[in-house]
Amino acid sequence: MQSQTRGGTRWRRFAVVMVPSMAATAAIGVAVAQGALAASFSVSGQQFKVRAGELVGEDFVQYGALDKNSAGPHPVAVVGLKSATISNLCQSVVIPIPLLHKDVTMKLTAGGGKDKVTADTLYIDADVLKADAKFEDIDIGVPVDNTKKGENGGKGPGPAPGDLYEKGSFAQQAKRVTFTDAKQRAWATTAGTFNLKGLHMDVGFNKNECFTDAELE
Repeated sequence: MQSQTRGGTRWRRFAVVMVPSMAATAAIGVAVAQGALAASFSVSGQQFKVRAGELVGEDFVQYGALDKNSAGPHPVAVVGLKSATISNLCQSVVIPIPLLHKDVTMKLTAGGGKDKVTADTLYIDADVLKADAKFEDIDIGVPVDNTKKGENGGKGPGPAPGDLYEKGSFAQQAKRVTFTDAKQRAWATTAGTFNLKGLHMDVGFNKNECFTDAELE
């Protein structure tokens, strides 16, 4: 079943759009458990948080997939963008140190000035994403394999090479997307190029994250 919506669309919470893809990742998880699929993308044992004041992406695609680590497979919603411009980017990861009974936080910020962060062929594997979102020329309910730009009228960059996803499963694509005050909890980010203007890094004890868990609710 394919549902298509033309023109610009705005949702207060991006989670509304993510629901069908998260259902698709649950189906993939069952297939992995039954041995029908082998989870192929390995990630670390720590999730990280990413916040952006504004992200404008061209040629957007979103679909369900699986990442894995030593704890097993993790369902994610993958957001893919052929290119992106990001302002006020913040990324943080907290690493527990059991011997010291403390946490260590690594926090990166960039794009806070007039020069914004830019990325090409950007993919973000997240299990939570909260933002104000505007989609332009969006198709909802297209098969994931038909989302590659230039094929079957597709607009997105297509699935990331090596991603584990169910062939023909639910996906959506748009010519352009704008996320405002975006917060996400992610397992992995990949990009062809990532230009971080005004990069600053802090490492220290205790939690000093880009946002709190409560802000994702």
